[in-house]
Amino acid sequence: MSHVDALSPMAAFAAALLVLAGALLTVIGSIGLLRLKEFYQRVHAPTMGTALGTGMILIGSMVLFSSLESRLVLHEIAIGVFMTLTTPVTFMLLMRAAMHRAAPGGGGEDARQEEP
Repeated sequence: MSHVDALSPMAAFAAALLVLAGALLTVIGSIGLLRLKEFYQRVHAPTMGTALGTGMILIGSMVLFSSLESRLVLHEIAIGVFMTLTTPVTFMLLMRAAMHRAAPGGGGEDARQEEP
C-alpha cells in the first residue's frame, strides 16, 4: 500500500507548485549562465537562481513529507542552511579570484599584455 493515498490534494498541489516554481527558477539561473556575456554577470544569475530555486524545492519537500507523516519534518532545513551559507561564500571567492586575476600583476589577461 502506498502512502500517497493518505496525501491530501491541497498538500499535493502546494508541494507540486513549490517544486515546479523552484525548478523553473533554477532553470532560469542556468539559462542566465549561458546567455550573459561577462564573467561578473554570469556568476550572479546562477547564484540567485540556485538559492531561490533550492529554497522553494526544499519548502515543497517539507510540505509534502509533513503532510504524509502527520508531523513536522525539518530535515530539509539543514540542507537550506548549508546552501544559504555556501552559495554566497563561493560567489565571493569567485569574484575575488576574478578581480585578482584582472588586476595589474595579478596574472590575468591584462597583466600578460605588454605595453608598447
